[in-house]
Amino acid sequence: MADQCCAGKSGKTALNDPRWRRVLWIALLINAAMFGVEIVAGVVADSRALQADALDFLGDAANYAISLGVAGMALAWRARAALLKAATMLTFGLYVFGSTLWGFLAGSAPHAETMGIIGGLALAANVIVALMLYRYRTGDANMRSVWICSRNDAIGNLAVLAAALGVFGTGQGWPDLVVAGIMAGLAIWGSADVFRHARGDLAEVAAGHA
Repeated sequence: MADQCCAGKSGKTALNDPRWRRVLWIALLINAAMFGVEIVAGVVADSRALQADALDFLGDAANYAISLGVAGMALAWRARAALLKAATMLTFGLYVFGSTLWGFLAGSAPHAETMGIIGGLALAANVIVALMLYRYRTGDANMRSVWICSRNDAIGNLAVLAAALGVFGTGQGWPDLVVAGIMAGLAIWGSADVFRHARGDLAEVAAGHA
């Protein structure tokens, strides 16, 4: 029942709903701010998981900006924007995967306390954004891509906190690298999901013109 109500609301009226645009603006500002905080902390703590999460915040801020730009446009343009975001998510995932491999070769032990503090702050930020976006999760591919990004971010933050505990308990860097690899997998999996729904929207548009 809740899903049906959500689908009706987000699929029909949310595109021009000022509340949808306001949520995107708030999400954009939160993600931009957290990128600055986390990239500095990631470099200082020598944590690839934090750096990967910071790049994810940057990518999400860009994605929210794209969503704001196409929110009132036709379905075909929103689907094309979702395809662009899927490509961004895939690029992020591949970069993090490569960085993780390099980390295993180089070897390092990040600062667990910094990882825990910043990871907790990032989790709080992403949970707030995810809760704001939850009602729009069943909309078109563009809306769904925004929800997927936020959902993956919250999961990634929990993994960063787990990595901080692992680094603290073992005194080694491999938990940090394992989490970075998981985050890469989430980004790649999420990009495939967004791409599939965007293709579905484009097929719907093509069928309507047939």
